[in-house]
Amino acid sequence: MTILASLALAALTPIVASPAEVKPSDRPALTAESMRDEVIYHIFVRSFRDGSGDGIGDLKGMTEKLGYLKSLGVTSLMLTPLQPSPYYHNYFATDFEGIDPAYGTMEDYFTFVRAARAHGLKVYLDQEIQYVAEGHPWLSESRGKPGSPFSRHILYDRPKTNEEPQPFLKQPAWPGYDGKWIGISMVDMRTPAVKRYFEKLFLHWIDPHGDGSLRDGVDGFRIDHMMDDLDHKGRLTNLFADFWTPIFRAVKARNPSARILAEQADWGYGDDWLKRGNADLVFAFPLRGGLTKLNKPEILKAIRTMDAVTPVTKGQILFLENHDTDRFMSEVRDDQRKARVGAALTLLLRGTPLVYYGQELGMRGRVDETARSDAAHIPLREAFRWDNDLSAPGSAIWYQGERPSWINRYNRSGDGISLQEQQRRPDALYDFYRKLLALRAARAELRQGTQQILCEDASPALCFLREQGNARALILANTSAETTRVTLPALGSAWRDLMDGNKPADPADLTLAPYEVRVLGTP
Repeated sequence: MTILASLALAALTPIVASPAEVKPSDRPALTAESMRDEVIYHIFVRSFRDGSGDGIGDLKGMTEKLGYLKSLGVTSLMLTPLQPSPYYHNYFATDFEGIDPAYGTMEDYFTFVRAARAHGLKVYLDQEIQYVAEGHPWLSESRGKPGSPFSRHILYDRPKTNEEPQPFLKQPAWPGYDGKWIGISMVDMRTPAVKRYFEKLFLHWIDPHGDGSLRDGVDGFRIDHMMDDLDHKGRLTNLFADFWTPIFRAVKARNPSARILAEQADWGYGDDWLKRGNADLVFAFPLRGGLTKLNKPEILKAIRTMDAVTPVTKGQILFLENHDTDRFMSEVRDDQRKARVGAALTLLLRGTPLVYYGQELGMRGRVDETARSDAAHIPLREAFRWDNDLSAPGSAIWYQGERPSWINRYNRSGDGISLQEQQRRPDALYDFYRKLLALRAARAELRQGTQQILCEDASPALCFLREQGNARALILANTSAETTRVTLPALGSAWRDLMDGNKPADPADLTLAPYEVRVLGTP
């Protein structure tokens, strides 16, 4: 039974033992260095792998493919929400503690977490708890009922009568891709009972058995749409200090290694989220903006600003795409060379890299600006391409039907953008990702090393020197369609091309072909 299964639990009966009853974890405290050792793989659960035969991605399907993810070279998995919701993306929950039945059961979830652990993979859960959808007991049991146990769990415009719940943004109901309109209301995050509930909820996911063993617990959370003043309405303010920080503090007290990944709602540099918000990592949105255009000045400005505003104990997540952005391959108009430049820079520069599912295959997709529902983002969330045949068993084509999201889909059988097809080709983008990730794992300077910008000139060449002890690596990329000569300071000899069989390379005599990437290293 979940907390929300009966009104008898309205007083927020603990689902785990209180911190005073739990022995302290012996896990080491989180460090910036340990964060940089990670490579995060971002999974849109509904679209990744169908393990039950109904065309919907699920927990069993993900469990079946953990070997693939380990062999790719990632270390951590970040899942989109698992909670029940009337929306296909599972944001805006109707039960914060449950598992969407389309994804499986709680036992399926624990089986997945245990299997991920056996593969040496961390797990992060996406939490979007600032709102509830119609059907959530907090809303259904309190609307028009000021005496309800949940009467102060929802932010009402008329609290004396519990009428007119404050809507998400400015619209009381939002359309789903299936044509249904669903109400979304704001949670009253000022209410002490709400704060206690969510602290216990986060501790439950970290330590499900409540005994401090952390068995079957996750390694941290992504906080969706995190804000200090929710939606700039001036009604739920000072959330960093009053709501989020106490929750994060409780999580870290239970598991000092836990990580908090904050999606800064303004898509800026995230320094306020790292400092006042007490998150561990934010997403490098400005850098992504420069990379989508392969604009050297914009890329360098983003890197310098990130370095300047990010506390030394915190970090930035480097990424090319996610569930809300156009696919990078579509941004670069199917240019494989540009895709390789983007991959090399996000995986080898200083930070914590993230790969969105299917990015390693060059999956395509753009927001459908004509859609007037959450169908607009389905093109970014199409089924992972395991097989040449899009309809092969395991394909999560839950969106098929007589709708634009299927009729105008980007993925087509036999288009070359499937794992089955690319595993047969040594020149495929998939192989390039594997090589980069293997190189990153083998070379400490590409994870932990310092970073110096070279080639600070008008040329289109991007040049970065990574150093850790005596180990050095050069990351070189041409951001233009013209051949360019690279001008570097004297760097000594004994350099080798790490992407081309360790052949000797001379940094003093380098020319890059259009959109070429090279990675050099010293022994």
